[in-house]
Amino acid sequence: MRNLLIMATLFAAVACKQSPAPSGDPEPPLASGGCLPDRQGRLEADLRGAMEADLRWSDAQMTCDGDVRPDGQGLRLTVVGPLDDGRQLRFIFGIDLTDTASGPAQALPTNLTVLVEGATLMYATRGNDKCAVENLERTALADGAERVAARGYCLGPASDLSGETRLLVPTFSFTALTRKGGPDAP
Repeated sequence: MRNLLIMATLFAAVACKQSPAPSGDPEPPLASGGCLPDRQGRLEADLRGAMEADLRWSDAQMTCDGDVRPDGQGLRLTVVGPLDDGRQLRFIFGIDLTDTASGPAQALPTNLTVLVEGATLMYATRGNDKCAVENLERTALADGAERVAARGYCLGPASDLSGETRLLVPTFSFTALTRKGGPDAP
């Protein structure tokens, strides 16, 4: 089971990495230090436990990419930016598009994986029952891309593969990019 989890998480990390567009499919131009064409990308997240940091990344400090899941039932987004010590953090958000809250509130179950690049550290919630997006806005951009703005929280920690070290991300918000609109896209 552990090996299956490791393989699935690494596959998700590789699948979410930004890849060049096939010829003939133009994409919005992104510089190496940019997320959205209008440079309004951002990420704010508080990290507690295995790492202590209050991240406040602007568009110029980060890169992002994502897409709609093949079944159209969720979004996969990757946001990468710096830690103060020069390492890079990669956040992978898997957001279900099925609202589980009753009434006008929104609760979209969210799986979170955090990779510390160059340090072989990975923390994963191992399911979508520990984090939720409480506010999700999707805006169509050129060529089928979307601006995704989300705000959420985690009530349970992400843990390393051994389950010994934990990382809590009590709050997060970001504005990022997805490459393809799905059935729920505006």
